[in-house]
Amino acid sequence: MLACIFKLFGLACTLVFSCLFFEQKGYAENYLKKESSLAPIPASEQNLQTVFAEEWLTLPDVHGVEGPVFEQDGKLLLSDLSGKRILRISKNKEISTLFHRNDISLGGLAIDQTGHIIIASLDIAQNKGAILSLDHEGKNLKILIPVSAGLLPNDVVFDRLGGLYISDFRGNATDPSGGIYYLPPEKKNAVSVFPHLAMANGIAISPNGKEVWVTEFARNILYRLTLSDPTHVIPLDTNAVYYFTGAAPDSTRTDKNGNIYVAIYGQGRVLVFSPQGIAFAQILLPRRDEGHNLRTTSMAINKESNEIFIVTSDDKDNNSRIFKSKIPL
Repeated sequence: MLACIFKLFGLACTLVFSCLFFEQKGYAENYLKKESSLAPIPASEQNLQTVFAEEWLTLPDVHGVEGPVFEQDGKLLLSDLSGKRILRISKNKEISTLFHRNDISLGGLAIDQTGHIIIASLDIAQNKGAILSLDHEGKNLKILIPVSAGLLPNDVVFDRLGGLYISDFRGNATDPSGGIYYLPPEKKNAVSVFPHLAMANGIAISPNGKEVWVTEFARNILYRLTLSDPTHVIPLDTNAVYYFTGAAPDSTRTDKNGNIYVAIYGQGRVLVFSPQGIAFAQILLPRRDEGHNLRTTSMAINKESNEIFIVTSDDKDNNSRIFKSKIPL
């Protein structure tokens, strides 16, 4: 009887150790698979709802893209950083140059109620930037904020009143000299709204107009700014809601439900947050594990088709691309 008990105990131990071995082996194989990626997803984000984008258009010999925005007729505008030009892309994927400027790069874009195109332009190497305005045909250039203002505008977004929020990309991880500015509808002087940011980058407004979402590129933070009026935040309702792992949060957008989308520059993906700032989904770009399409900078949301168009560049083949995906639910 005693021998039988010892035999059963030995069998049970064998089964337990076998299960542990195979579980650990499976974990190790899975771990090695993840580690083989050139853009591994942080452990805290691996179980998020995941959507895979598909390629929509390749932009040959375009080294860096920014600021995509849809016009009222469905055409897509975006900035070619290296070419210092704005491209217009039709629904049939026909590409044309709308505007070109020799002296400064063109970044984030916004379209006002009259169809005029607002451009955040900057030259990081020369530490200069400006806010420009064009008509729908790419003509009648106006300077809304001159280089002499000392800002490095990165991204722009309009509020319901017609005022313009601007992210100032100045500073670095240990020098928070950037911030968020507001240019009133009368377009006179920009007012500081949220200072002391290390390379303020993405900026978006909630559907109710009461919250501004901001990414701090150099310190990997997503902020929610709750407003009492266009130029003042409510301290108790203003938070650093998310800290990113690895480089780096770039442009951000909001959808009609108030969800927030953040392009992760250097990781080939977009993170999606609830209106409360809780990460619940991610959109992955093809071939990111092999190191392609990692320079994800921005996106545009087509509210009619419920699709998101993501722009990125590829250091391996020196092309830029636009990817398309359904919005995660």
